[in-house]
Amino acid sequence: MLLHKYCASGNDFLITHQFTPQDRSALAKRICDRHYGFGADGLVVLLPHSKHAYTWEFYNADGSCASMCGNASRCVGLYAYQQGLAPSKHTFLSGAGVISLEVLNLNPQGGVVQSNLGAPKRLESLQLEGQIWHLLDTGVPHLVHFVDHPNKIPTHKTPQMQTLRARFDANVNFAYIQDPRTIKLATYERGVEDITLACGTGMAAVFACAYYQHNHNPQAVLIPPSGEALNWYLRDDELYFQGQVHFIGFILEKSAFKGYRADLF
Repeated sequence: MLLHKYCASGNDFLITHQFTPQDRSALAKRICDRHYGFGADGLVVLLPHSKHAYTWEFYNADGSCASMCGNASRCVGLYAYQQGLAPSKHTFLSGAGVISLEVLNLNPQGGVVQSNLGAPKRLESLQLEGQIWHLLDTGVPHLVHFVDHPNKIPTHKTPQMQTLRARFDANVNFAYIQDPRTIKLATYERGVEDITLACGTGMAAVFACAYYQHNHNPQAVLIPPSGEALNWYLRDDELYFQGQVHFIGFILEKSAFKGYRADLF
């Protein structure tokens, strides 16, 4: 199996395209391991679709499936365009619905890609442990809490994150509104079970909460732990974001060498 590795705002993914769906959770867990595999936040398998450019199977690093991943959507958009699977502007079917993508430009590192994640599903506001949290769905469920100082954004996973993740089966976000056009955040992600360098659907949830709950601007720059800022905006209540996608390289997974002498590799 030929795998291509892409990275968007610090989220890295192994991507391939195949012709038939199957359970690849064990494969994902093995190859996404950062010590015994190639290392990635997830495995994405593109499959043919009759109405859209493709559909996908998305696997987290632990082998679990997810309906949506924002930064992965931008990575597959560039991959599909570079592989001749789709034009620069196209749609694909995710587990959360139809996603619209556009490759805005190509550059030596990869390209700039825009993704439309659609309208968020606003669920409820909660008071938990004396804090206000917002629970909403941007393709996958997210809890969002705004802090009053950037130093209060956690840099490592905490028991509170793990408890909330287990209780609500949701990703957990801490965010700080720096100014009317800038928001900093960190996301504890399901399936990775740690704070990641970035999370597209987490940024979507934070941006939506800032706009609907805190009257924030409908355009903003969001800065995740990777420091790689992304531009966000709302149009007709739908969430758009764009930023650089990096092509890292390609990998031949060992099953490609079946039948060859092991001592040759």
